[in-house]
Parts: sequence; C-alpha cells; structure tokens
Amino acid sequence: MSFSIVIPARYASTRLPGKPLLDIAGKPMIQHVYERALESDADNVIIATDDERIAEAATAFDADVCMTSDNHRSGTDRLAEVIKLRQFKDDEIVINVQGDEPCLPALLINQVAADLAQHADADMASLFSRIHQEKQVFDPNVVKVVMDSQGYALYFSRAPIPWMRDHFHTTPLPPELPHYRHIGLYGYRAAFLKNYAEMTPCLLETEESLEQLRVLFHGKRIHMSEALISAGHGVDTEADLLEVRRLLAE
Repeated sequence: MSFSIVIPARYASTRLPGKPLLDIAGKPMIQHVYERALESDADNVIIATDDERIAEAATAFDADVCMTSDNHRSGTDRLAEVIKLRQFKDDEIVINVQGDEPCLPALLINQVAADLAQHADADMASLFSRIHQEKQVFDPNVVKVVMDSQGYALYFSRAPIPWMRDHFHTTPLPPELPHYRHIGLYGYRAAFLKNYAEMTPCLLETEESLEQLRVLFHGKRIHMSEALISAGHGVDTEADLLEVRRLLAE
C-alpha cells in the first residue's frame, strides 16, 4: 500500500500563537510531528504552510515544504492545494496529520491509510476511541462522533451525542457510555481532495468549527475505525503543552 502524508501547519492560533514552533524537548513542535510521520510507512511526508517562519524551521531539519495560500479555511483546504501543486494522481492516498500532534503513533497513521484502501466506497477515513470519562462527554474540546452499523460517520459534534435522555439528569452516568471520541487524523484519495476544494462551506461546519461536517453535508462518506492504540496527547491549550513537554522530556 502506497500513501503520502501532508502536515498542514499555520502560525496563527487563538490560544497558542506560533504553535508549530513552540519548543518541546529542544525541538519545535512541528519537528516532532514530522518525525512521527517519518516513522510510518508513508512514501513521502510534506509540511504545508503559508508562513515563512514555519518553512524556515522545517527546512532546517530537512523537511519537504510546500508553500500554500494564506486564505485557507481549514487544513483540508490546504491539502487540496498541495495535491494540485504537486500533481498527485487521483487514486493516491493522502493522510492529513495535524501539526499539533507531536505524540501521534505511526501505527495509527498506517491504520487510517489501510482502512481507506479497504473501503473503496469511502471518501474519507478517520479514527475514534471510546469515551470512559463522564466529563469528556460534556467537554466541547472533545469532539464526539456517532456512526451507522457499517462504521460510517453520521454526525460529529462538540456537544454530547448521542443525548442520553433517560440518564443525563442523573449521576453518575452508566459505566458503559455509548459515546465515541473522534481522533482528528484523516485519510483521503487525491481525487476527493480536488473535489473538496470546490465544496461550499456549510453552516454546520462553521458553527461547530468542524471541517469534516462539510463532507457529510455534501453527501460524502467517512469510514471510522477504532484506534488500535492511544493517539497520545495533542496540544490545544497551554496545559496540553506543559503535559507534552513533560512526556517528551522523559
């Protein structure tokens, strides 16, 4: 199985400005992400950015950098430009590894690529994990997903889905929560990315701030598989950064 990885990286971040360049154990975060990607079975790894500071840092550790527009609404939009600039063939599989996942195991990257290759009727592939902590069900930073019987996503939300009508007014909640956390690792075929760039954004995507909702809104299919191992610790907040610094320093 052949696939490529593109790591979209932007400098602007509401909570952590300059996030890709924040130091973790003596390296910029984006370098840790790049090194995790290199540990996968990918044929090549590309960092896609619109910022010269990120490009300069990535070039310093010999990464393949693709400069893109600064007008993209999402990482997927940025990938679509890379596909065009690098002239990917329609059937090539591309994995979107987000630039704030310095602990992401290569095994999960390989899993998403394999899952997409095995589901010819899927436009995208992604991962989920089971939620066991009640507080995560109500945490808007934890994206939830509900799926059909074949493992295709029905909806993603920052709200608690499904809504447990007969249980949410009581505590504690049942020990076996029917809730799943979405892991933001995506696989696509290049042909789909070319089409994605032409899809108009939708209200659901804008209000939930979840780019994958554009895909469902336009009738496309996302196949989900349960992550084989933990996805590690991503960096969304200052607290996350401190925790990842502790983990990688060890």
